[in-house]
Amino acid sequence: MAKRLLIILALVVTVALPFVLRPKRTETQRADVTLVVITPHNEAIRQEFGAAFQQWYRARTGKTVALDWRVIGGTSEINRFIEGEYVAAFRNYWEGKQRKGWSTEVQAGFANAKLPADAPAAVQEARAAFLASDVGCGIDVFFGGGSYDLAAHAAAGRLVPAAVFKLHPEWFVDGVIPRSFSGEQYWDGQGRWFGNVVSSYGILCNRDSLTRLGLKPPQVWADLADPRYVGELALADPTKSSSIAKAFENLIQQQMQLRLAALRAAHPAADEAALEAQAVREGWREGLRIIQRLGANARYFTDSSQKPPIDVAQGDCAAGICIDFYGRAAAEVAEHRSGGPGRLVFVTPHGGTVNSVDPIGLLRGAPHREAAELFLEFTLSLDGQKLWNFKPGTDGGPRRYALRRMPVRADFYQHTEWQALRSDPEADPYEEKDGLVYQPAWTGSLFRETSLAIRVMCLDTHPELSRAWRAIIAAGMPPSALEKLGQLDAVGYDVVRTRFKAALAAKDRTEELRLATRLGAEFRRIYAEAEAEANRVAALRR
Repeated sequence: MAKRLLIILALVVTVALPFVLRPKRTETQRADVTLVVITPHNEAIRQEFGAAFQQWYRARTGKTVALDWRVIGGTSEINRFIEGEYVAAFRNYWEGKQRKGWSTEVQAGFANAKLPADAPAAVQEARAAFLASDVGCGIDVFFGGGSYDLAAHAAAGRLVPAAVFKLHPEWFVDGVIPRSFSGEQYWDGQGRWFGNVVSSYGILCNRDSLTRLGLKPPQVWADLADPRYVGELALADPTKSSSIAKAFENLIQQQMQLRLAALRAAHPAADEAALEAQAVREGWREGLRIIQRLGANARYFTDSSQKPPIDVAQGDCAAGICIDFYGRAAAEVAEHRSGGPGRLVFVTPHGGTVNSVDPIGLLRGAPHREAAELFLEFTLSLDGQKLWNFKPGTDGGPRRYALRRMPVRADFYQHTEWQALRSDPEADPYEEKDGLVYQPAWTGSLFRETSLAIRVMCLDTHPELSRAWRAIIAAGMPPSALEKLGQLDAVGYDVVRTRFKAALAAKDRTEELRLATRLGAEFRRIYAEAEAEANRVAALRR
């Protein structure tokens, strides 16, 4: 009997222990309002902005607010989720309140910013009804992601103008937040989104691993194509991570600009438009060639942009491409632990990255509009901006985590009295001299298409690419094998602008799948031929 009681008691303790030890629940149910925010931002950013906004909101309104963070993955997953939620919500509104018939045409057209003038009347009516409605997805704010993503949501009608543009017009001027900088757009002309923090991209390196491989820290993107990096490079999937997609776009744009400079020097009297067209296409090919070799060196392609810095820090990879604040934070932690120059170093490739923004936007039909408007205002106030780069524990800074990011407000950097409080006191994105000047006309409309091209070239065919690359390295890098490997006509600039764009714009996603399947087979054939050529050359040398 006693033994049975002990067993029962043990079971009770086992069941009850998680409830006893679990963290205290947030004050969501007791708060005056709950703000729902969807974001790809990490836990540190969520905690610091959540705590600071609660304090700011109470001082401003005398009320309490709780933040309900919706974290479902990276920006690509968030985009798909939001699109699906709005389709379901608008269908319910259209069939229920409007008593209209639903169709695939209505579904494809109600959020289409480029609806043709000859679209069916029912589709045009649906588009107008959506833009005039308060149809929502149950979420208030989209916080983070890329400007491309929020611009797409704004064009579709899923984002609406925010009050902060009218409340603080003095913020949206060149001396505070310029409309554009280095070719990148920093806020929407219709007030539907704005950037609140600046990001660039670079390479996190493990010094010990580089020494083992006989390498110095890379200085430009192309350095990562060195065959000594084979199996040592950590990369993220550009179709899942908008930050790595932007980094790859920067790499391609740099090659285009280098090619244009070379052509201008060689042909000073030539037609500028013709030179630019040639440079764009040749730079595109060279950029993809470099990315292909990065893919060949990659140990993996992960769905999470946060994984490469972790693996580099642990020594599992020698280098990884990441957004600047992940790299700086990892390097800072390593330096802190070692008490001196750490084994990690973050490198910004010379002339190879542009300062773009992580934006924020107000979603249509936000259920807690007033709190959402105040959250947007807070992130752009100096109180919110300080969180990005002040040291933890400083007056106005984060409580626990150093976020190590660059505020978007240019006037933030004019406060020299804050330098001692900042994590990166010398950094000022508006004063960088060798930054890339982004040319949106070249690749801006090909963001998704470029990611798809990289995916089929490097990810879907990674085993074949890696095997061919290793065979080429073993054979001494024979030019004949490298030439076969670098056959990139299937993802040429004009092909991507036409066939890829048409496939991604099709109503039926099977067009994209067919394209990816066909190209995957093509690249597997190319890589098999390159491997065979490398083996042939190696056999002749024996």
